[in-house]
Amino acid sequence: MSAASFPILITGAGQRVGLYCAERLLDEGQQVIISYRQERDSVSRLRERGAIALQADFSGEAGILAFIEQIKAHCSGLRAIVHNASQWLAETPGEEAQVFRQLFSVHMLAPYLINLHCSELLLQSEHADIVHVSDDVVRKGSANRPAYCASKAGLESLTLSFAARLAPHIKVNSIAPALLMFNEGDDDAYRTRTLAKSALGIEPGPQAFYQTLRYLLDNPYITGTTLTLNGGRHLK
Repeated sequence: MSAASFPILITGAGQRVGLYCAERLLDEGQQVIISYRQERDSVSRLRERGAIALQADFSGEAGILAFIEQIKAHCSGLRAIVHNASQWLAETPGEEAQVFRQLFSVHMLAPYLINLHCSELLLQSEHADIVHVSDDVVRKGSANRPAYCASKAGLESLTLSFAARLAPHIKVNSIAPALLMFNEGDDDAYRTRTLAKSALGIEPGPQAFYQTLRYLLDNPYITGTTLTLNGGRHLK
């Protein structure tokens, strides 16, 4: 594989925003590797378009390290890593510690180990990026999901640390989105209530995230930064 065609790795790209980004990159002729938790029709479609789709378990160290070995077996270099894999878990009574460990593993340990062990692959590319996907909730905390919020805040801290560690050859940044797209089962009352939380009051769709990702990949002079993508929620 030539340096000009090194793939972009997107974790958790079997659905929603990750899937959209993978499809857009493929549209542009960019090679893509994705991770996914469960087989979906969308994953099959990405394979048919030439993406490398690797099933991964980020719930513990062994699964993360096994995924890293798969990456190394499939490519000799990477253009970028987009840490999109995420879980939205509630801390039910009696399961708080288990949920915290799971969220820590997916949101922090997986990016940490992948960055450490795949940085050599990124160094093979003339331009290289790591993009962590955080969450706008980090800005103010969460009374309902403190473990989720804390693990995403830790991911933003990793952004600063890896940006310093990997400069000047690899740029490391975060994107912190709020609402981008509703789920099919969201009712009208929820949609209205959620849209009212932002100054712009719209459901922007996954393209807003892709535009931000594209900006980070294309701009040579930004690292160690978290870009907030929240429609002006901080103004309300």
